[in-house]
Amino acid sequence: MNLRNIAIIAHVDHGKTTLVDEMLSQAGAFRENQTVAERVMDSGDIERERGITILAKNTAIRYNGVKINIVDTPGHADFSGEVERILKMVSGVLLLVDAAEGPMPQTRFVLGRALELGHKIIIVVNKIDRPDARIYEVIDEVLELLLDLDATDEQLDSPMLFCSGRAGTASLVPHTAGSDLMPLFDTVLSHIPEPDVTAEGPAQLLVSSIDYNEYVGRIGIGRVERGTVYAGQDIMVCNQVSGAAPYKSKIVNLYEIEDLRRVPVESAQAGAIVCFSGVEEVTIGDTVCDPSQVEPLPFARISDPTVEMTFSVNDSPFAGREGKYVTSRNLRERLNRELLRDVSLRVTDTDSTESWNVAGRGEMHLSILMETIRREGYEFQVSTPRVLYKEIDGNQHEPLECLICDVPETSVGSVMEKMGTRKGELRHMSPIGSRMRLEFVVPSRGLFGYRSEFLSDTRGEGIMSSILEGYTPYKGEIARRQNGSLIAFESGDAVAYGLSGAQERGTLFIGPGTPVYSGQVVGQNAKSDDMTVNVCKKKQLTNIRASGSDDALRLITPRVMSMEQALEFIADDELLEVTPKSLRLRKRVLNHDQRKRKAK
Repeated sequence: MNLRNIAIIAHVDHGKTTLVDEMLSQAGAFRENQTVAERVMDSGDIERERGITILAKNTAIRYNGVKINIVDTPGHADFSGEVERILKMVSGVLLLVDAAEGPMPQTRFVLGRALELGHKIIIVVNKIDRPDARIYEVIDEVLELLLDLDATDEQLDSPMLFCSGRAGTASLVPHTAGSDLMPLFDTVLSHIPEPDVTAEGPAQLLVSSIDYNEYVGRIGIGRVERGTVYAGQDIMVCNQVSGAAPYKSKIVNLYEIEDLRRVPVESAQAGAIVCFSGVEEVTIGDTVCDPSQVEPLPFARISDPTVEMTFSVNDSPFAGREGKYVTSRNLRERLNRELLRDVSLRVTDTDSTESWNVAGRGEMHLSILMETIRREGYEFQVSTPRVLYKEIDGNQHEPLECLICDVPETSVGSVMEKMGTRKGELRHMSPIGSRMRLEFVVPSRGLFGYRSEFLSDTRGEGIMSSILEGYTPYKGEIARRQNGSLIAFESGDAVAYGLSGAQERGTLFIGPGTPVYSGQVVGQNAKSDDMTVNVCKKKQLTNIRASGSDDALRLITPRVMSMEQALEFIADDELLEVTPKSLRLRKRVLNHDQRKRKAK
C-alpha cells in the first residue's frame, strides 16, 4: 500500500500552514507559472484576515510513487476539537515547534492526544532561521515534554528535523539549513507506517469531518477502515456514540484528494481518505458500513466545552434594520446546522423560545461562530461569556487554565500584579533570551477581559496563550471590570456638541452622526459606576454672539472595538447586539428609570 496519512500539529503561529505551502510546491502540486496565494490552505475569509487556521483541511501530495495525505490543523486552543476529531484519520503526526518559543500549551495538548492514540511522531523544529532561535534549548524542552507525557521508549526515539517553512528547507542536523524539503519527505516515508486497516472484508468507513456544497449537499470525509468503498454503493449508516438506529442510504459520488482538488473515483481501498456525497443526514462520528456487516466504530472522545453564552433574537429599537435573517426560527436553524460540523460546540434550550445557551471551548471559539453567521446576514444579540462549572465530590469546581506569557522584563511586575487579582498562581518563571516566560495557573473566569489589559501592560510586545488544564474548587469572586459604562439617555443621532461633554467623563465608542438609542452603551466611564450621558444634545442657538462661544469642538478619536474586545468589555447586565454591519453594546433593560428601580 503506497500510502501515508499524516497530520501537522502545533501551537498557533508555529508555521504549520506555511510549511504545507512549501510541501505542496516542492511536490509539484503547482505549475511553474501558477500564481499561488500565501497560506493556500487557509481558504476562509476570516482565516485569511486573522492569519489563523480555524478548520482542519485535507490535501495530498505524491513523492517517490507514494501518496501522502496531509491534514493541516488549527493551532489555537479554542479549536482543539478540530484536532481531536481528525487524529483518527491518520497514522502519524508532524509535531512543529518554534525554534524560539519552544513547546507551548497547545503543543502539550495535541501531542498528548497523539501519544494516547499510539501515533508515530516526527518532531520538526521550525523557523531555525530566526535571529532569536534557541535550537538546542528547544530540543531539550521537547524531550522533557515527551517524558512528562509518559511517552514510550519508541516515541522518545522519534526522528527530529530542523526546518525553515518559509524558505522551504529541512535538515537532519541543527544549524544546517539544507536546500529543500526532501529530508522531511524521506523521513515521512521511512518512519510513518502505512495505515493500520483491514484490506479484506465488507466496507467500513469512519466519518471524521463534514463539508457542504450547495449542489450535492453534505459531504462526508473520513478514512476507509476496512474493505473497498464504491461510488453508487448501498450502505448502512450507524453511530456508536448516539446509539441511533442504523439507516439505509447510498454513496452517490466518491472523491479522493489530489493536491488541492477532489478527484472523482469509482472505488477506494482501505486506508484511503475519501470524500463522499449522497448521504444527506451524515454527521461526524458516523460509521458507513456494508449492509452485510453493520459495525459502528468508536469515535475520539471530544473534551467538554468550558465557556457558555446566551444567543437570542435581537430586540433592540434598531432590530431588523441591517440583517436578512432576524427571526428565532432562522437563528435556531443556523445554530443547529453548526452543530453538524463543529463537534466541540453545544446548544441547549432556555426557558425562552427566543434564546439558546451556546457552549464552546473559549471566547475566540464563540466569537468566530458569531462573526461567521453575522457575515451570512444574521442579526442577534449575545450575553457576556460565563464559565461552565462541574459538580465533583459534592463540591463546585471551575475550569482551570494553564497560561504562558512571554513578556519584556520591564512588564513582569504589572503582569504578576494583574494575575494576583484574578486568582492566578505563578508556577514557573524563566528567561527566554531578553524576555521572561511566566507560567500561571488561573481560573478561566480570571482571563475574561484580560487580553486587552495584557497588551496595554506590555505595550503590545507581550504574547499570551492558554489551554484548559483541568478543574479546581471554586476560588471565590473575581472583579471582572473596574470601570462603568456611559449610557445614552435618548434616541437619535450623536452630535459633536453632546459628545464633547460626554468625552470628559471617559472613553467614547462612537463618533458624530452615529445613530444611538436610549440604553445603548456609548463609552467607558472613568469611574466604577454607570453614568447616563446625552450624546444627542444640541447647542441652543441664539442671536447673540459672544467672544469664544463658537470655538471649534475637538473630539478625541473614539475607541472602535473588535468582536473579542466587545465580549471582554460587556458586564453581566449588558448585551452585545450583532448585525451584519454593526456591533452595539447595550443594557439589558433599556429604560433608565426601570434600571434604577431594578438596581434598588
